[in-house]
Amino acid sequence: MLKLGILDQSNITEGSGPREALQATTALAVEADRLGYSRFWVSEHHSSKALAHSSPEVLIAHLAANTSRIRVGSGGIMLPHYSAYKVAENFRLLEALYSNRIDLGVGRAPGGRPLSTRALQEGHYHSADPYPQQIIDLIAYLNDAVPADHRFAGLSVSPSVDTVPELWLLGSSGGTARLAAQTGASYAFAQFFGTQGGAEATSFYRDNFEPSLMSPSPHSLAAITVICADTQEEAERLATSSDLFFLALYKGMELPYLPSVQSALDYPYTPYDRQQIEATRSYRVVGTPDAVKTRLLELAEEYGSEELLIVSSIHDFEARLKSYRLVAEAFELERSAD
Repeated sequence: MLKLGILDQSNITEGSGPREALQATTALAVEADRLGYSRFWVSEHHSSKALAHSSPEVLIAHLAANTSRIRVGSGGIMLPHYSAYKVAENFRLLEALYSNRIDLGVGRAPGGRPLSTRALQEGHYHSADPYPQQIIDLIAYLNDAVPADHRFAGLSVSPSVDTVPELWLLGSSGGTARLAAQTGASYAFAQFFGTQGGAEATSFYRDNFEPSLMSPSPHSLAAITVICADTQEEAERLATSSDLFFLALYKGMELPYLPSVQSALDYPYTPYDRQQIEATRSYRVVGTPDAVKTRLLELAEEYGSEELLIVSSIHDFEARLKSYRLVAEAFELERSAD
């Protein structure tokens, strides 16, 4: 049975602010828990006017406290900005508070522009790519398995608990798939970025996976943009908000909010703009519940993954909730008792 989770970026929508965006994220997590979604991840972005959060670990604590059974995690922590040891401490604490419900998704992307990266890494000087070693260190720290010849031999991570967060390496390239396979971590492919080669990357990951302290067997998922409504026409109308938002990003013009459908419909698109939107739509799933289910099952088979994460950037919150409800109903997810 295909499992479905949610990746939420706390979009600040046109006409509202960051507080409302965070309240919407919390309400969505509560509803996702009730509907039977498997996990709920929040992302890390810096110096962004359009996205409401930059500290997943803080938001995870809040969301886990407001839910009861769904796994909550980061999608993800941008590890090169930080100490692997401190990240291990943060997530061991979360794991102690919410046993068997915490996911630690990590990535190597900056999550922002060069200026915010410089601010985050002020005083850090790397002569080489630190990320592969950080992953190795993180696994050792999370499992109290720092080797005797390690540069920090004898180091422990508190609190000491008997469970470990799930570790997921997030990426949109074969390089991350290779690293996830070599270190025995789980692998999440960011298909919603529009990057090609996801099926090949996940196949390479599965074929080359090496069991580790984190997992004896490979686990992979793909994050997919999904917009679902009662009719194809309504789904396509709702999708215009994210069409315009990502078109602006593609053209180097970050909007300060996720635009309303009306703003998107009124925008003076050029023929080139429309070609770009059409190309973007090719890797999104937009349609009725039956159409969405069919396409998601195809993508899961293509990726060889037992789970998908859904990303739904819809301006109207009630329409966003309905989209997730329709998908849950189409897949007959196991709801909690109301």
